[in-house]
Amino acid sequence: MELEPTILTREEGNVGIITLNRPKALNALNAILIDELLAALRSYDRNSDIGAVVVTGNNKAFCAGADIKEQRELDFVGAYNTDYLKDLNDAIVAIHKPIIGAINGYALGGGCELAMMCDILYAGRGAVFGQPEIKLGTIPGAGGTQRLIRAIGKSKAMDMILTGRTMKSAEAEASGLVAKIFDDEETVTRAIETAQKIASFSAPVVAMAKEAVNEAEELGLKNGLHFESRLYHSSFGLADHVEGFEAFLQKREPRWTHK
Repeated sequence: MELEPTILTREEGNVGIITLNRPKALNALNAILIDELLAALRSYDRNSDIGAVVVTGNNKAFCAGADIKEQRELDFVGAYNTDYLKDLNDAIVAIHKPIIGAINGYALGGGCELAMMCDILYAGRGAVFGQPEIKLGTIPGAGGTQRLIRAIGKSKAMDMILTGRTMKSAEAEASGLVAKIFDDEETVTRAIETAQKIASFSAPVVAMAKEAVNEAEELGLKNGLHFESRLYHSSFGLADHVEGFEAFLQKREPRWTHK
């Protein structure tokens, strides 16, 4: 039984902040936590006052992976029919607003995969990333074999996945897995600052930019360029596009209406 909410939510201005809250389990992903996390993300995605979201854990662990006690009861059919990690992956991809992961401590297995589902990753100097599933007799099941190779390349991804070794934040930054690293106590603050900056821009334009970048991983260059150009042309129909150009020419700050 979960005695406390498995996530905590708060807002700072136009930024929604979601904190994973199973500290005794190192924020391991179970069905309850995933349901609450997705409900919070969807709520913020529908909230016009929120322009970006930060997802974080605590200083010891962002998320140590899937809840092994819950998963050990599954056989093939059970795993196939109750694949909440796939549900998590599919649902987060559908969120329009940018998600910044603020990672302190361990981000292992499903926790590393959850981190990679975010649009931008900031990490504390003590953060540790890894896909140790091979040590449990399985493989990553929430995008680890797919996203890690795109983030850090085939050789490093193979090295981590096939040996189960972990990667500290300095190597993660150098490899392209995370955007920036900070002292642990600054990670969440810096993530919120970036989220507030993103949220200060036109919401539909931010959504377009996020969609275009995400599609780059799915499309070849020719189709990706075509997709980008169509979104670019579409932006000319926005009131915020007119406002942005007028504000630039008049040397003033734009007043976005998010339309």
